[in-house]
Amino acid sequence: MNLSLFLARRVRRAPQGSFSTTVTRIGIGSIALALAVMIIAFAVLFGYQRSIQQKIFLFGAHLQVSKFTNNHSYDDTALPLNTPLFNAGANIPGVDHIQAVATKPGILKTPDELAGVVLKGVGRDYNWNLLRESLVAGTVPEVGADTGNGSTQLLISQYMANQLKATVGQSLPLYFLGNPPRARKMTIVGIYETGLEEVDKTIALGDIRLIQRLNKWGPDTVGSYEIFVRDFSKLDQTRETVFDRLSPDMRLVSVKEQYRPLFDWMLLLDRNMVILLGLIAFVASFNMVSVLLVLMMERTPMIGLLKTLGGTDTLIRRMFLHVGLGMVVWGLVIGNVIGIGLCFLQDRFRLIPLDPKNYFIKYVPIAWDWPTILALNGATVLLIALVLWIPTIIINRIQPIRALAFKK
Repeated sequence: MNLSLFLARRVRRAPQGSFSTTVTRIGIGSIALALAVMIIAFAVLFGYQRSIQQKIFLFGAHLQVSKFTNNHSYDDTALPLNTPLFNAGANIPGVDHIQAVATKPGILKTPDELAGVVLKGVGRDYNWNLLRESLVAGTVPEVGADTGNGSTQLLISQYMANQLKATVGQSLPLYFLGNPPRARKMTIVGIYETGLEEVDKTIALGDIRLIQRLNKWGPDTVGSYEIFVRDFSKLDQTRETVFDRLSPDMRLVSVKEQYRPLFDWMLLLDRNMVILLGLIAFVASFNMVSVLLVLMMERTPMIGLLKTLGGTDTLIRRMFLHVGLGMVVWGLVIGNVIGIGLCFLQDRFRLIPLDPKNYFIKYVPIAWDWPTILALNGATVLLIALVLWIPTIIINRIQPIRALAFKK
């Protein structure tokens, strides 16, 4: 029989309403609260980062390859489509998808309003999966079709629609600057909303063939390549692989460089989260040390009796360690139920809204990262198990005679 575990069970079976029971519940509550807060914090942090990244990736690929030029306007410089880089495509290590696009600035006009836009032309290879999640009305334009009016279909943002007072199905002219200016009659087939102001104010999507005709390009000429990587955490490594395949007249830009303020902001969130979780872990550990000290002081006569009967300091220290770990187990169970339960409710019913103007999304997002949840549970057990040895050191200084006298 494990004597220290047997004694710990006897200690935990204190009468209801006793001081020991109250202190034990406080210890369990502090662990449960700390773990629940950490689970919720990581779920919200990861969910928010992923939501922002997905919105950025709607119109900003992981990597963008364009012609090396001094032109800093939205009007692209011609880039051949038939290159070793584009032909290799997803066969490049770390690359998941590559697509060709082109941009051209223009002005959308209604009888009473006008809005400056950047038309982003896309083709059949364009990945619409992420963008479809941001549609608020209509559908995505048909592009790359050999027949029909696919080249005149247009997808605009909710911000542009409000500014122009335009709706799905409405036709309006899109003017392109030049000498002389040229206009094309476009039909709005869809409206999207990302919450990213610089995107919603600027980007409209259409057929790349329209830009090719306006620029007098052939079908094998585009403005840039957009490259998506398989693992975003290995973006820098994949960037080096792609860079080695560039020709001297090509320029490579990563999404972190293109949207540096947003990624710096998310990095700042990570640092703040580390500080917050460190404080929570410190408070929880301090509470457990305090609770165990109180229990030991209350059980001082018991400690003196055990020493008188031949119990070693190691045995008694293990006994109180088992008492503390028992509280940890209950704290973990309750903390997981509270933390995961609240995350589930928010993920399912979106109870807590956000202001998209300030946070870029309409509700608090939740990301289910089970390895992180397991790591939090393991780290909590390990940390508290280590700090629980601290209060047991005073057991060595308790003398049986004084401890038994303390009982009187």
